[in-house]
Amino acid sequence: MTNRKDIVERRKHKRFQVLSGTFVALLPDYVKLGQIIDISMGGLAFRYMAGREPSRGLSLDMFSSDKTFYLGKIPFETISDFETQDVPFSSLAMRRCGVQFGELTHIQISQLEYFIQNHTIVEMQISHLA
Repeated sequence: MTNRKDIVERRKHKRFQVLSGTFVALLPDYVKLGQIIDISMGGLAFRYMAGREPSRGLSLDMFSSDKTFYLGKIPFETISDFETQDVPFSSLAMRRCGVQFGELTHIQISQLEYFIQNHTIVEMQISHLA
């Protein structure tokens, strides 16, 4: 069994909890639409309703429901995708997907920095094995 003291954070970037109302869509066909949970300069995690399709796509778009932010065509690689128990007593199956950003343009990096400064709440702490 792993002791909490033995947990080593492998991420290179600090993670931040995202304000509600911020979403991600996988392109080219918006096959997945999910709510962003947390984000860093290296990637993000989002939750979505489970379907038959895996979480794949060529790129992703990030946007806020209040239309104050949009960042499109972000290259990514899926790192994790698993079922969660986010909706107790519900028949809906929810999944959590973690993605790592691919090579970003200077403009995308700038927009991502802006997003983290203006659309996040707090830095996330290690609370479980990821």
